[in-house]
Amino acid sequence: MTELEPPTRRECQRCGRREAWDDDATNWTIRDDAQTGEPFCIHEWDITGTYRPIRG
Repeated sequence: MTELEPPTRRECQRCGRREAWDDDATNWTIRDDAQTGEPFCIHEWDITGTYRPIRG
């Protein structure tokens, strides 16, 4: 059976903002160790690279 694995972290390629998925809030949150980036940036998230969304 094939299963999708969503990303757990992401980084904006424009401003450097880093976020992590919060299961309790069911939403993306700014990482505690990375208070960088612009809140009003139209973020381009880098979730590719080594990320593999399909488990097989």
